[in-house]
Amino acid sequence: MAINKNHPFEDLNGVKCAVVETNASQARVDFLKPLLEHNGYEVVIAAAPPPKAAKPAAAPTEGETAPVEETPPAPSLFTIGVTDVKFNAVNAVFGRILKTVTGEIVTQAYWLQKETVSDPETPYYEKRTLFQ
Repeated sequence: MAINKNHPFEDLNGVKCAVVETNASQARVDFLKPLLEHNGYEVVIAAAPPPKAAKPAAAPTEGETAPVEETPPAPSLFTIGVTDVKFNAVNAVFGRILKTVTGEIVTQAYWLQKETVSDPETPYYEKRTLFQ
């Protein structure tokens, strides 16, 4: 349940948590967990529920055999949350609250893992992109 769509929270592993990210890969968990713990948040990781299965096809008529369909294994996705239910990832990044392990302010590009080093001095709109 959420106050609004920008501030979701739910029970993860029996603990009420503010949701930081849903359907996160293992690599994303490995990036966010140390970052959030460094900033003093208690992080809770829970396996995301598996995707809903498609409805089975109509039953075969007499004399027909049902086609065998292999379902690929579901990717391992996780829900990342922090026990501080007041936490909001958007406010934390744009409010310049979070710090990297090296003490730099976490920027949007760093949070989204588009840059490996946080550069809070250069505004995002002044950074060169591939299309300029």
